[in-house]
Amino acid sequence: MTSPTSTGSRARPRSAKGALLGLLAWFAGLVFFLPVAWMVLTSFHAESDAASNPPALTAPLTLDGYREFFGASSGTDPWPPLINSLTASLVSTALVLLLALPAAYALSIRPVKKWRDVLFFFLSTKMLPVVAGLLPIYLFAKNTGLLDNIWLLVLLYTSMNLPIAVWMLQSFLAEVPVSVIEAAQLDGARLPVVLGRVIAPIVLPGIAATALICFIFSWNELLFARVLTGVVAETAPVFLTSFITSQGLFLAQLSAAAIAISLPVLAAGFAAQDKLVQGLSLGAVK
Repeated sequence: MTSPTSTGSRARPRSAKGALLGLLAWFAGLVFFLPVAWMVLTSFHAESDAASNPPALTAPLTLDGYREFFGASSGTDPWPPLINSLTASLVSTALVLLLALPAAYALSIRPVKKWRDVLFFFLSTKMLPVVAGLLPIYLFAKNTGLLDNIWLLVLLYTSMNLPIAVWMLQSFLAEVPVSVIEAAQLDGARLPVVLGRVIAPIVLPGIAATALICFIFSWNELLFARVLTGVVAETAPVFLTSFITSQGLFLAQLSAAAIAISLPVLAAGFAAQDKLVQGLSLGAVK
């Protein structure tokens, strides 16, 4: 029989370990949060205060940086780049889900031969540095008249995010009971119906997590957008770089622009946070 003294002695080290892990988690969270908080504070400062050394924490607050971003004083219009980024991110994410769900179904519920090799082949496509394929893609876009075309970015973002989506959805679909799918097939449901009405509702948190990650990757992409677009298809990250100048001060305007451009991603993450947590944990436990 275990004595109360021995039980209490085991509980104390466990509680101490939990408290230590909690402190480490808070410290890591602060490390990641402080640069963002600093950027938010800088965005509300005047340029002279933002560039002072040491930084002026108690400087008066102003909205001049946000007025500059939205064109109130500079004549710039951020809405076309924002709309371009939104179009490329949403359309590419929809295409990725449309292509990745059947592929993940074939690799999990109805696995093909050597399905692990197929998954690693998908993963190997992400090992090539993006800049290594930039020149042939640029020459292709130039010869086909697709330079400064938002639909070229849609195609590139789809191909870039598809391997990640297949990997994620494969782990989510592996948790779906095969008996549920077989019951739907016995009722005469074909594959599109099974995917859309049976499997998709079950793995909806996983689909939401995959969609959010693909959306973030597409929204934040800069290299392709910088090289392959000009004026018509300029995206928000490319527009953000225009605030960096070789003359004058730009820290407050750049911080305000970065905060404004980050808001759609933050809003999407906040709206889907419950689904995101469920989705990321759905395929983690076998």
